[in-house]
Amino acid sequence: MTKKIIWIIDDDAIYQKIINKLIEKSGVISSHASFTNGNEAINSLKKALNENDILPDIILLDINMPVMDGWEFMEEIKTIKSKINKRIIIYMVSSSIAPSDKNKSRTFTEIHDYIPKPISVDDIIAIVSNE
Repeated sequence: MTKKIIWIIDDDAIYQKIINKLIEKSGVISSHASFTNGNEAINSLKKALNENDILPDIILLDINMPVMDGWEFMEEIKTIKSKINKRIIIYMVSSSIAPSDKNKSRTFTEIHDYIPKPISVDDIIAIVSNE
């Protein structure tokens, strides 16, 4: 199995630390980048596209963040989708248990699945092997 590049978009610093440890433990990720909101990530994605840089294989996206939340990030993805020449698997990862959030995630064809927090090493391995 080829190791994957994963981006974590989440404003929770503690969650970021935990997920980074889980990624290291999983052994299935070659590199990862962290962003505290959707705007940082979308700007990095646009920059990577402009510079023919490496794009992520997988994005773990939180819903509730300042500046640009997960839903706004998904709207932005739609506007640049035609420029992306690679399949990027997006998982909505949230502590929200609201059925409306899970249902809304299904309205985006770009969102592969909705995963409730906390995420585990097994979740990460499953995400990579589902790809």
